[in-house]
Parts: sequence; structure tokens; C-alpha cells
Amino acid sequence: MIALIQRVSEAAVTVQERTVGNIGRGVLALIGIERGDDLPRGERLLERVLGYRIFEDAGGRMNLSLGDIGGGLLLVPQFTLAADTHKGTRPGFSTAEAPEIARALFAQLLAAARARHSVVSAGEFGAHMQVALVNDGPVTFWLQTAQE
Repeated sequence: MIALIQRVSEAAVTVQERTVGNIGRGVLALIGIERGDDLPRGERLLERVLGYRIFEDAGGRMNLSLGDIGGGLLLVPQFTLAADTHKGTRPGFSTAEAPEIARALFAQLLAAARARHSVVSAGEFGAHMQVALVNDGPVTFWLQTAQE
């Protein structure tokens, strides 16, 4: 499972001119689900997203996590993160999980996030979304839980 996380001042997701999720200061996490991913792998990824220290402390060092600052978490499903881009000029999606399985895993990840963190919002699985954000820094990291 993959999370492309960005430290944001604000972020929002819109579907058909309707805002379906938004946060202020916090983390926008684009989530890619690969074949073979499961809930334990998603929970490990969530633990990393919530605990990753990407916010500045009083000394200006990236030493604080999302939980430390009480910021928002915006989870956005993005199957293109699981694309195979190793060769050619067109991505392949055989490495992405089947939509019905990925939808269930994303829903479980979202429920786990809401159980562990106070401010959680989300995009809509399978929808054509517009994501607006102000990347603070810019700060962006690729987190991935390895398949065993």
C-alpha cells in the first residue's frame, strides 16, 4: 500500500462541484492500493502517516507528527499510484488491486483513521475528483508498506 503524503496549509476534494472533504493545516495523503494489500498492511501505513514527523518544532526542525499538532488528515484514493511505470510511455494497471477489493480496503483504512485521529476527511473512491491544496514547504514524502 502506498501513501504520497503532503504537508498542507489547507486541502480540499471536490466531486461534481460539491466539496466532499477538506482540512486546514495537516496532511493530504493520496492512497494507492496494490494487488495483495490487506488491512494489516493498511494499518501499518496509517500508523506511519499519523506518526511521520513532518511538522516543524519550535527550533524549526521537522520533529512533530500530525498527532502532535492536532492537524487534519485528508485521505484520497488514487489508483494511479499503484501503476506500473517501469517501461514504455503508458502506465499499466495490472499492479493495482481490483476496484471492489480496493474500495473495501480504502473504507477500512478510513474507518481506522477516524478511530485513531480526531480530524479526518476523505475523497470518494472511484469518483472523478478535483484536489486543491496548498503544499506547505513544499514537503512531500512517499511511504509504502512492503509486501511480504
